[in-house]
Amino acid sequence: MPGPMNTRDLEPGIITDLAGRTTYGDYLQLDRLLSAQVTRSQPPHHDELLFIIQHQTSELWMKLLIHELGACIRYVQADRLEPSFKIFARVAHIQRMLFEQWSVLETLTPNEYLEFRDTLGSSSGFQSFQYRALEFLLGNKDAQALMPFRHVPALHGELERLFESPSLYDEFLRHLSRMGHPVPQSHVQRDWRKPYEKSPEVVQVFRRIYEDTEAHWDAYEMCEKLVDTEERFQLWRYRHMMTVMRIIGFKQGTGGSSGVGFLRKALDLRFFPELWDVRTELSPPPPSRHRGP
Repeated sequence: MPGPMNTRDLEPGIITDLAGRTTYGDYLQLDRLLSAQVTRSQPPHHDELLFIIQHQTSELWMKLLIHELGACIRYVQADRLEPSFKIFARVAHIQRMLFEQWSVLETLTPNEYLEFRDTLGSSSGFQSFQYRALEFLLGNKDAQALMPFRHVPALHGELERLFESPSLYDEFLRHLSRMGHPVPQSHVQRDWRKPYEKSPEVVQVFRRIYEDTEAHWDAYEMCEKLVDTEERFQLWRYRHMMTVMRIIGFKQGTGGSSGVGFLRKALDLRFFPELWDVRTELSPPPPSRHRGP
């Protein structure tokens, strides 16, 4: 006896007459999205599409990351740390997606990339508006980073707003101050445009939190969420550097940077320095302080 056909009947309720209705393509604006991959190599090089999609999808994930971190900042400003923890869980998965995407680009060999690299002109990831917004949100403030956007007033204005506003870390320190922790006034009110300068007094604030987690559980949890976020960001940076090294070696970047050397310097930057320094200061807690069932 012949077996059943490898088909499936449509259920009666499935809508197939889509005239005048909102469709999947309409809702996602797929006509715009899928027409945005415009290759420039002539004749078209097979691997250029990979390069474009890699960077476009990264920008989409960064857009969501900016959206989520903005919500985190608003919760911290309202002294509501717990709702931000759910957002941090999503941030972690977005960062994982960004990290794993490098493995796709790493299938691009050096000679394949060289066949269309000239079509990039002077374009470079350094010019990513959203990457710069992320760094400002997390606290890496550098006035020079605004320069590539001077010719686009709308982008420059939005970046300038983030540049002049407290970062996520700044807002957390201000929250701790409102909760009675002795955060120095110099870190509660300052010129937010200036690079963050770490403070031994802030290290001691975190030391008290880590040495008595029962009394400061929400603050302790927030500290660990921030460390998680920075660690994943640094791993993303590192994977980027290694991908570049794998594909172009130590060539100069298309945007004029030294390439790998410039990317390596970013690995020395810290968003939340005292949260790393406090680990050196900690001592084993008394037995009664161990958290457990």
